[in-house]
Amino acid sequence: MERTNRIKVEMLSRSENEAIARNIAAVFITPLDPTMEEMTEIKTAVSEAVSNVMLHAYKGDQEGPIYLEMETTESGKVTITVEDRGVGIDDVQKAMEPLFTTGDSRERSGMGFTVMESFMDKVLVDSSPGKGTKVTLIKSLDRVYGF
Repeated sequence: MERTNRIKVEMLSRSENEAIARNIAAVFITPLDPTMEEMTEIKTAVSEAVSNVMLHAYKGDQEGPIYLEMETTESGKVTITVEDRGVGIDDVQKAMEPLFTTGDSRERSGMGFTVMESFMDKVLVDSSPGKGTKVTLIKSLDRVYGF
């Protein structure tokens, strides 16, 4: 049976927690000895996922929980889930299109999911309007030394 490691963190949707989530991801995958490129890609994808929660899931000054769960395997598979209990996404397929945004296009680029998809092997999105969204980021590292 393949060994795994897992961590779960709950934080509020505050801007200062985006950096904390990104750094938790970096520290958590360090035993797998990722390349600098892999580390940067994973940190960027996590940052985008958490930032999207802050911008879209909880409107205005409303705060809510963000659930961050990470799992690594000794073969180098990294799975990161970012989940919220916010407003949800009406049309996930549309939301994942490049340049799509629900906000003011002068303030938002609509590239959040595109950025995540460009850095990860797979991005899965499960959402229900009024119930929240779960984004799962999956990446297999090229080489693995530790565990």
